Amino acid sequence: MNNLKTILLSTVVSLAVLSACNNSESNNKKSEDMNAHQHPNHDSAYACPMHPEVKGNKGDKCPKCGMTLTPVNKQKSQYEVKVAADPQNVEAGKPTNLSIAIKEHGKNIPLEEVHEMKMHLLVVNEELTWFDHIHPEEQADGSYKVSETFPAAGKYLLFTDYKPNGADGEVNKQTIEVKGTAADQTTELNTKLVSTVDGFTVTLLNGEDFKTNRNQGLQFSVEKDGKKLAEKDMQIYLGATAHIVMISKADKDFLHIHPVSKENFPIYAETLIKKTGLYRMWVQFKIDNVVHTADFTITVSEGEKSGEDHSHHAHKH
Repeated sequence: MNNLKTILLSTVVSLAVLSACNNSESNNKKSEDMNAHQHPNHDSAYACPMHPEVKGNKGDKCPKCGMTLTPVNKQKSQYEVKVAADPQNVEAGKPTNLSIAIKEHGKNIPLEEVHEMKMHLLVVNEELTWFDHIHPEEQADGSYKVSETFPAAGKYLLFTDYKPNGADGEVNKQTIEVKGTAADQTTELNTKLVSTVDGFTVTLLNGEDFKTNRNQGLQFSVEKDGKKLAEKDMQIYLGATAHIVMISKADKDFLHIHPVSKENFPIYAETLIKKTGLYRMWVQFKIDNVVHTADFTITVSEGEKSGEDHSHHAHKH
């Protein structure tokens, strides 16, 4: 009888131990699954700014356009962008010296050259009727300086485009207040698909077909004296056939776009526009060693959503 009790007791203990081991393994498996879910491989969360369907790892380049893949879900910048004006009270019509420093842990950081420059500074007034694209020069202390003359009083937006060594490119937006005489009148923004500049007629051929949620082509024609120009007639400007910037009227979303080669178009580019609304666009191209700037106003409507994830913003690089 005692032997039977001992056998039964041993069996119960064995079953309890086995159950505990199974529960422990199950809990460990759940823990591993949770950890795997909570800590995905972020290195693979990269996509092409112009071809979002092209995905890969950090450092990869898009096989379609050659651009470096950028993070799909970009986190808050670890860098501080400090802009100082001299004189501090900025006045319209008078030169202002701008000093820009990109800092990490309080120290100026080195920048990589992108499209022939280490820093691109895009300046627009709040109404988006005035635009300038300038390039601050690097100083001995690692900061950058440039002079700008603002045409009228009001608020201006400074978009600083830069790429830290070994990191992804970033765009910082800041506002500067300019004192003095205001512009005579505010120009109302209406659709503008044809721009005439310095004798050139630049037409945004598909300007009435801009939509979100899709890879968007930008098709331009350029004419002068009745002659249609080809891509071969364009001089390289900042490492490309042209330079394109788009800014939304509502919340000043910024897209920095560089063209790619496309037969039948002297200037052609692709991007992804995330939000609907009114946008201003500036296209800069170089002919006979002179840079010309054509401006456009377009309306972007809602496009049909596809199954692909287009959650990131098109940049711009």
